[in-house]
Amino acid sequence: VVGREGAGLRDPGSGGAGRGGGPGKARGATYKALMNGVSFMIPFVVVGGLLIAVSLALGGHTTSEGIVIPEDSVWKSVNDIGVIGFALMVPILSGYIAYAIADRPALVPGMVGGWIAAHGELYDSEAGAGFIGAIATGFLAGYLVLGIKKVRVPKFARAVMPIIVIPIVATSALGLFFIHVLGRPIAWLFEHLTDWLSGLTGTSAALLGIVLGLMIAFDMGGPVNKTAFLFGAGLVSENPEVMGACAAAIPVPPLGQGLATLIRRRLFDDQERETGLAALFMGFFGITEGAIPFAAARPARVIPANMLGGAAAGAVAGLAAVEDSVPHGGPIVALLGAVDGVPMFFAAVLVGTGVTALATVGLMSVRWGVR
Repeated sequence: VVGREGAGLRDPGSGGAGRGGGPGKARGATYKALMNGVSFMIPFVVVGGLLIAVSLALGGHTTSEGIVIPEDSVWKSVNDIGVIGFALMVPILSGYIAYAIADRPALVPGMVGGWIAAHGELYDSEAGAGFIGAIATGFLAGYLVLGIKKVRVPKFARAVMPIIVIPIVATSALGLFFIHVLGRPIAWLFEHLTDWLSGLTGTSAALLGIVLGLMIAFDMGGPVNKTAFLFGAGLVSENPEVMGACAAAIPVPPLGQGLATLIRRRLFDDQERETGLAALFMGFFGITEGAIPFAAARPARVIPANMLGGAAAGAVAGLAAVEDSVPHGGPIVALLGAVDGVPMFFAAVLVGTGVTALATVGLMSVRWGVR
C-alpha cells in the first residue's frame, strides 16, 4: 500500500488506467488500478476491524457458540457498526479498481460486482469469494466499461451513455455473469473442500493442522478460509483439536504482516506501517481480514508468506493436540479460557507469526517481475 502520489493513484477526473502503452505500461496500469482499490479499502478494514475488536474485548463473553456479545449491550451496536464497515470493504476494493480503469461509469458496476462476490448466498455458496473475487470483479467491470465506451452511438444518445446506459448494461452483465458463471465453481469448491477435509480427520494431526493452516491463511475470509473455519467449528463438540489448529492459524496473517512492518520498516510506507499496527490489534482478536490490505497489494509475496505461517501454526497446534472449545480464534480465546493447552497454543501462534513475518520480509526484499 503506497501513497497516492507514489503509486500513481487516480484522482477524480484523471484518465483511466487501462489506456495505451505496451506490455510494461499495461502492467503498470494494472498495478495502479489495484493500488487505487486498496488505498480506498484500507480505512474500511481498519475502522471496521478495530470496532469489532474493541466490542469483543469490552463486551464479549465466551460461550459454546464462540465469543458472543449480549443483544442488549451497547457493545453489540458497536460490533454491528464494525461489521457494516467490513461488509463495505470488498465492494469498495472492487469499485475503485474499476474506477481507476474506466472512470465514473465503472464505479457502480465495480461496487455491485464486489458486493455479489462477497455474498455467496446469491450463487448458492456458503461462502463468498472474498477479496480475491473483488479484485476479479473490479478488473472485469473496468475493462467491460472500457469496451462499451468504444461502441459508436448516435450523437443524441452520447449524453446519457456514461450516467445511465453504460452503468446499467455493465452492472447487469457483470452481475449475471458472476452469479450464473463464476459463482458455480465457488459453490463447487466449497462443497468439495469440505468433503476432502472430512477424509483427512483420521490421518495425522500435524498433516490436518498444516492443511487447515494453509486454507485459513490463503484468502482470509474467502471461500477457502471459510471452508476450513466452518469445518473446525462444526467439530468443536466432538473433536476440539481441529478447531484448535484453526484457532492458532487464524491470527497469523495479520500478526505476521504487522510484525513485518516493525522489523523491516523501510520496506513499507507510512500508510502500511499504520495499517500494520491495526493488523496487530486485529490479529490478537482473531480477525484474519486485518491482513487483506497487504495481500491485495502484493498477492504474489504476501499470500505465500501467510500460508507458510498458517501451516506452521497449524502443525504445531495439531502435534500438541491443542483444543479450542469455541468457534473463534486468536490469542483472545486463550485468555478467555476457551483453549486447552494454552502454552502450546501461544507457541503455535508465535511460530506462525514469526514465519509469516520473516517470509514476507524475505519475499519483499527480492526483486521480482511480479508484485
